[in-house]
Amino acid sequence: METGSAHEAGTTGAEDSTGAAGPASPTATAGPGGTAGPGGTAGPGGTAGPGGTAAPLEPEWIALPPGLLRMRRLLLVVWLGLVTLAAGLVPGLLAGPAWAACALPPLALAVWGWVMLERNWRSWRYAERADDLLISRGVLWREETVVPYGRMQLVEVTSGPVERHFGLASVQLHTAAAATDATIPGLDPAEAERLRDRLTELGEARSAGL
Repeated sequence: METGSAHEAGTTGAEDSTGAAGPASPTATAGPGGTAGPGGTAGPGGTAGPGGTAAPLEPEWIALPPGLLRMRRLLLVVWLGLVTLAAGLVPGLLAGPAWAACALPPLALAVWGWVMLERNWRSWRYAERADDLLISRGVLWREETVVPYGRMQLVEVTSGPVERHFGLASVQLHTAAAATDATIPGLDPAEAERLRDRLTELGEARSAGL
C-alpha cells in the first residue's frame, strides 16, 4: 500500500510539473547575450533598435543682430546715392534733360543691392559646438567654416569708426592654418567680448590637452 501510494504520488507530481510548464513564448525567449529576441524592446547588447535610435543633435545657430544690416544699407544709400545724383545731374546739365536717364542704372543697382544686403545678412550665422566653432554664410554659394578650438592662436575684437557709431564689433579668429581663419562681423560689443573670452579659454584648454 505504501509502495503503490508513493508510485502514484510520484507519477501525479511528475504529471503536474510537466503540465504546469508550457512551451516558452517566442516574445519572452531571451536572445543571444541575454537580450530580448524579436518583438522585444532592446536589441543585441541592450541598445535600442532602429526605431529608438536617437538622431544627432543639430547645432544651435546664432544669427547676427540687425544693426549690421542697417549699417550696410546706409553705406549703400550714401555711395550709390552720390553716384546716381552725379550720373543724372551732370549729363542732364551738359547735354540736355534726356541724358538724365543715365541715373537709372546706378538707381537700379541700389535697389538690387538693398535686397541682396538683407539676404546676405540673413545667411550669416554661427554655432558653438563641443570641439569647434561653425560659421555659415553665403546666398548663391553657401560656405561653412569649421574652426577647431585646439587650433586657435589668436582671437581679437575689432571695431572701426562706422561700426562704433552703430554699436557693433567684429570677432577675428586666427588659427594655425590660414585656410581656417574666419571673421564674424556685426556683433554686439558684449557678445563679441563674451565670444572672444570663451573661444580663448577653450583654445587654451584644447591646446593643453585638457
